[in-house]
Amino acid sequence: MKKLLVFLGSCLLAGLFVFGGQVNNQVQAAEKTYEIGTDVTYPPFEFANEKNQYVGIDIDIMKAIAKSEGFKVNIKPLGFNAAVQAVQSEQIDGVIAGMTITPERQAKFDFADPYYKTGVVMAVQKDSKIKGLEGLRGKRVAIKTGTSAGAYATAKAKEYGFTTVTFDDSDNMYNDVVNGNSAACFEDEPVMQYGIKTGLKLKIVTKPAEGGEYGFAVKKGSNPELIAKFNKGLAKLKANGQYDKIKAKYLSTESTKKATKKATVDHSFFGLLKENKDALLSGLGQTLLLTVIAIFFATIFGVFFGLLGVLPNRFARGVSDTVIYIFRGLPLLVLALFIYTGIPSLTGQKIPAIVAGVITLMFNEGAYTAAFVKGGIGAVSTGQMEAARSLGLTYGKAMRRVVLPQGIRIMIPSFINQFIITLKDTSILSIIGILELTQTGKIIIARNLEGFKIWAMIALIYLIVITLLTWLSKYIEGRINN
Repeated sequence: MKKLLVFLGSCLLAGLFVFGGQVNNQVQAAEKTYEIGTDVTYPPFEFANEKNQYVGIDIDIMKAIAKSEGFKVNIKPLGFNAAVQAVQSEQIDGVIAGMTITPERQAKFDFADPYYKTGVVMAVQKDSKIKGLEGLRGKRVAIKTGTSAGAYATAKAKEYGFTTVTFDDSDNMYNDVVNGNSAACFEDEPVMQYGIKTGLKLKIVTKPAEGGEYGFAVKKGSNPELIAKFNKGLAKLKANGQYDKIKAKYLSTESTKKATKKATVDHSFFGLLKENKDALLSGLGQTLLLTVIAIFFATIFGVFFGLLGVLPNRFARGVSDTVIYIFRGLPLLVLALFIYTGIPSLTGQKIPAIVAGVITLMFNEGAYTAAFVKGGIGAVSTGQMEAARSLGLTYGKAMRRVVLPQGIRIMIPSFINQFIITLKDTSILSIIGILELTQTGKIIIARNLEGFKIWAMIALIYLIVITLLTWLSKYIEGRINN
């Protein structure tokens, strides 16, 4: 039994070492490339086009500066909050995501020279009678977490007597107003203007307020050479006219007409499916790959601690119970953020997002696996062990030859069900920027604002895959019981 536990533990450590080493080798091979986090759901500053390529004012400026100053950038679609946290934990080198320069942020980040000036506006439904902040009394207002527009609305809430509800992405914030759940939303002026011109069913009812400036940021004191390169490159872009061309590409009347024309090509369910099928299949492939790798390590982890929990040793059982209690009790979202941003901030060592995702799922799903391994073994009659021991078998041999074969028979359906659960849980990892199916959906929606139809497609994909796995589970269970 001890040899089995040592073997399982060795497999787990060796597998993670090899897997992590391969990813780290890839990171090391790209040492001259800066990792830049962004939102990718914030058009016209950052979004994915119909070819699933990252574009927008921020992205184009960053890439133009990189080309001018002789370095490369790897754009990481993390989402605004995750990108900011990743910079603070030094998982990435910098963030460009329509980030307003504020005194609070300057205390934690070094900002390059401002590259865009903006202001906050309020938008309501097209047929709304609300004409300004005075009309919000007693109503609910939608804001986006971590934004200057959200901070502005929160500061005005008490004065004008409204409440706020927070969303992680712009599309859900907009839809909350379009669907009538909130009376208004607050957003930076160019972002709201672009959304309305490309089909968003809202209207702006206030003049720009709280004028601020966007800036590229790095962790305070960590990357002065990158700030210097950005400033130098930005000055060149403004001097040679390229900066104005980039802005005009996304904000001019002609560009928004083109965007609107593209947006009205075919917004039917099947038209959107045809346009985005490659991106959705890519996201599904990443989801399945992540699930298979995670369930492999989770199984080893779970079997190891599950077997510890049935050993005739109080300390071993205590360790097993503690591990199961901790990792079943932690919300998956909290665990993912702690591993991806929390641990690196303490250790100073980067953890690639895919490795952080696998470790997160291994701990969480492995804890549940350990629980049903204990339960499966416990479901075998105690008389089986007693009979085996009375025949002269040692505890280890009795466990391997008598109890475990019967326990495994009981556990197999649970293993397959855990695979299904792991597949669904991968959607949580979009919070750390892994481009799985859910994150792919967010990026597509930021471009076409068709939240209902895109989420319906993603739900359908999940249902098809989960249905196939459920049939497999029932088939295997039937074969075992026959």
